[in-house]
Parts: sequence; C-alpha cells; structure tokens
Amino acid sequence: MKSYFKKPHNIILVVMFVFLAYLTLFPMFSMVKDTVTVHVSEARRLKLGVGAFTLDHWMKVLFDKNSLQMFYRPFINSLVTSLAACFVSLVFGGTFAWFVTRTNLRWKRVLSALFIFPYIMPSWTLALAWINIFKNSLVGGSQGLFTAVTGIVTPNWFAYGAFPISLVTGLHYAPFAYIMIGGILRNADANLEEAAQLLGTTRRRMLFRITIPMIMPAVLSTFLLVFSSAMSAFAVPSFLGLPVRYQVLTMQLYRTMDGVAPGQGFAMALIMILLSVGILAFNQRVIGVRKNYTTVTGKSSQIALVNLKKSRTLISCILLFLILMVSLFPLVTFALESLIAVPGVYTLDNMTLAFWIGRDNGAIITSGEPGLLLNPALWKALWNSVRLSATCAISAGTIGFLVGYGIVRGKGTRLSRIVDSLAFFPYLIPAMAFSAIYLSMFSVRRLFIPSLYGSFFILALIGTVKYMPFASRSGINSMMQLSNQIEEAGEIIGIGWFKRMTQLVIPIQKSSFVSGYLLPFISCMRELSLFVLLCTPQNRVLTTLLYYYNEKGWSQYSNGLNLLIVIIVILVNWTVNRTTGASIDKGIGG
Repeated sequence: MKSYFKKPHNIILVVMFVFLAYLTLFPMFSMVKDTVTVHVSEARRLKLGVGAFTLDHWMKVLFDKNSLQMFYRPFINSLVTSLAACFVSLVFGGTFAWFVTRTNLRWKRVLSALFIFPYIMPSWTLALAWINIFKNSLVGGSQGLFTAVTGIVTPNWFAYGAFPISLVTGLHYAPFAYIMIGGILRNADANLEEAAQLLGTTRRRMLFRITIPMIMPAVLSTFLLVFSSAMSAFAVPSFLGLPVRYQVLTMQLYRTMDGVAPGQGFAMALIMILLSVGILAFNQRVIGVRKNYTTVTGKSSQIALVNLKKSRTLISCILLFLILMVSLFPLVTFALESLIAVPGVYTLDNMTLAFWIGRDNGAIITSGEPGLLLNPALWKALWNSVRLSATCAISAGTIGFLVGYGIVRGKGTRLSRIVDSLAFFPYLIPAMAFSAIYLSMFSVRRLFIPSLYGSFFILALIGTVKYMPFASRSGINSMMQLSNQIEEAGEIIGIGWFKRMTQLVIPIQKSSFVSGYLLPFISCMRELSLFVLLCTPQNRVLTTLLYYYNEKGWSQYSNGLNLLIVIIVILVNWTVNRTTGASIDKGIGG
C-alpha cells in the first residue's frame, strides 16, 4: 500500500474516483429514489407523508389518461425533430464536406471558417433569427422581415413547430458532419477511387459503392451524436415550439420540475438518461462491429479533384450565400429587431435606441425597463456569467488536467479505466436531466452539506462536472503526446512532483492545457439548458435573463441581449484560437 501511494498518479486516481463517483453516480441513485418517493409539493395531492414510497409518478407519466399529452406526444415530437435534424445536418454538412475536399471549389478557407460559425454561436441563435425573419401575425400579432418585404404571410407550420425546429437544429449541428466526414474524405487513400475510375466506373456508382461506404463510420457517429444532442435540446424547441404549443420532452421536463410535480419530472429525466446510454451502447455496437475500417494507407493520397468547370463560380457563390444566411445574417436581424419600437414595422421612423440606452421604456413597453446598456439586471447577469464561467473553467480545467495525467500515467489499470468512464459520463447525460439530478440531490440538506438551491455554488458545481469531459479529453490527449522520459529525467535528479508539473509538463503542453481551461469558459457563457432549472432571480446569468425576456415577450431586449452574448462568445473563441492555435475547421478546408 505504501509503495502504491508513493506514485502521484495513483493518489490522483483514487481521489478522482471518490470525487467523480460522488458527483456522478450518487446523484443518479438520488434521482432514482426521488422517482418513487413523495415530495413536499405532492404530499397533499397524494395524501401521503413526505418521503413515503409511491409509484404514482411512474403511473402518471406512463399509464395515466393524461400520459399521451404529458409524455408520449412530447416524446414522439422529440424523436421526429431529432431524426429530421440528423437528416438535415448529414445532407448539408456532408455535401459541403464533399465539395470542399473533392472538388475545385472557390474560397475554401473562407467557406470553411464561416461554416463552423453556427456551432460557435449559442444553439438558439438561429431559432431567434428564424422568428425574426419568418414570424407571422397569426401568432403574436407582429410580422417578420420576410412578410414585411414580400407581403407573403408565412403559414404556422413554416414559422413555428416541427419544421423550423428540425431545420434550425440540423443547421446548428451540421458542422459535426462537416468536420467528421470532411476529415475522412481528406485523408482517405485516393487509390480507392482512382482504381474505380480506371475500370470505367461512373461518378454516381463510385459515390454509392465506394465514397459513402468509406465514410459510413463518420456518418453513423454524426447521426448518433446529433440525435442525442437534439433529443436533449431545450432552447430551440422552446423558442420555436411554445408559440403554437408544440411540446418536446425537455419542455415537459422543465414544466414539471418548475411546477408541483417534481417526481414526474425526475421520472422523465431518468427516461432521457436511459435513452442516452442506449444511444451510446448502440453507437459502440454498430461502430465496433468492424474493428478495422482502413481508409488511409502508406501509398500516395494525392486526390484528383472533381472539376466543376463552368459551374464552379456559380456553385461557390450559392454555397457562400447559403452559409452567409446561416452564419452572419442572423446577427443583422438581431441588431435590426433590437432597434424597432413597434415589432413588425421596418421603417426609419420606427427605429429607436431606447432599448439600448433609454432610461425608461414605459411609453413603448409597459415594463418601465431601462435600456440594456443602462440596465442593472444586464450588468449583474454579465458579472454572474463571467465569474461563473471563470470558476467553471478553472475548476474543470484543473480537474480535467489531473484526471488526464492520472489516466495516462496509470494506463492499463482497472482504476484508470473506471475514472476515465466516470469523467466522460456527464457528457452522456442531457443537460436538462443533469440539472434535474443536481436539483434532486442538493435542494435539501444532506449530512453536513446544507441546501444549495439558489446559490452560486450549485451553478459552479454543476458547470464544473458537466464541462469536465472537455478538459479531461484535452488533458488525456496532451499527456499521451508527452513521453514519460521527460518526467522520469526530472525525478532522477530529485525534482519533486509539483515542480515537475509546473517546470516541465505544463510549459511543454501549454497550448493544450490552455484549451482545457478556455473551452469550458466558452461553453458555460452560452449555456441555457443546464442552468434554467437552478437559477433564481438573484443569480441569473445572461442566458437565463434572455430566456426571461423572451417569455415576457420583450423581443427587442431578447434580440439585443442575444447579440451581446454572440459577440462575447465569438470574441472568446477568437481568443482561444489566437492563444492555443486550435481551430476546429483547421486541416479540412483549403
């Protein structure tokens, strides 16, 4: 035992096992317990004591006369929109990846950078832009930019509901398909397709018999990744579904957890988690069937690009226009919508800066709210967002580095594999369900830990655990690139572990470790689903303040605040790229 704990990585693994087990597995058991016990808000209705055993929550969710409206219909809606989003992301992202890697398309570097833009921005950005452009007077009483310019009133199914939710979600996650499929297409052995060309195979037959089977692992991974993310999405379905009462499972979870039936909410959250774990198992089974899927060999990979000939400029311009509409045009709509006094009227005499710098908008909106830049609520939420993001980045980055160090140095041991799985587990849990778990666990006093609900600490804690997988992956990758000999040389001459870390390991892999800190910061700044259940009016962050404005119907405030969030996220992301040199589209375009 003494010899075992002389090695620093063993101490780290044991400490991280206890820490992660308490913050990932124990909350799961707590939530399972809450699905079969009576809560304070339910005691009078169930006529049972608080903490008593009951199956009423499961009966209400699965077998009650209202189950169709409360669970099954939102569940089916979630499945439909998630599958449709997968189709959109694969078609749009995969087609763009083929054009960039397999043709002589113009402006590849610019198009590649712009295509990643929608994923850098918060997920609801495109949803708000869609509303700004295509909303109709049938719902809400104001018209969108499209109707104002053309005079054509968009139907409800086009402006709200399943169609825009699927399209917007698919466009947001299309960069996944572009990155994964584009990477395989770029690195694949060109001899596979050249041999088919020598045999006289047509382009169409080559596409379906060689190219598509070759990228199938990336297609399956993208499909399952997008499906899981779309199933757990809350902001996009909320913005585009609520106006026509189109409910998905995350919206029902929010309604039950925020109301008087938390037990039913915990039951739905558990179903979401089981579905997520099932998706992961299916992913491992499908992709793991063929252990070897070799597409890169030692031979030349000089790819003969498809010559688009006379259509080269036309196709390049069409793609540039589409990508600009998805990436930059939404920002224009946010700025425009934040300046109009009466929604739906796009004239110069209806423009005003009152929603930005006005001291009292009571004459325009009956709230009496000051403009955003003079609003104490905005600056308080901004401060909360910055300090929360910084706290989560520092804690998640440090823990992720230690986890990565322990896993790599203890590679091959059972404890290393267990800690690796526990560190990745929070990524599999939908954000809304994860929030429900922590609400269940920390909303009451447990032993020496008081109730944390409504505190800044619970937000920092859940953010740290949720974003730790990003930092741990970064730590593992950086440590795997670093030879043991460097650290062993320092150990031989008597340098202590802490000094070895600060003087040798961290300086060598500085850029990777910085990414492990900055990526959680970016993710936390744009997060809504994780915090919407746990934030109170006293500790609102920018994203929950935006959701509050949107619920109130204050479109000018919500658009202006969304523009500010997007600008902050873009600036931070630019700082990440400038500091670390990392770019998620690097190596694909051009």
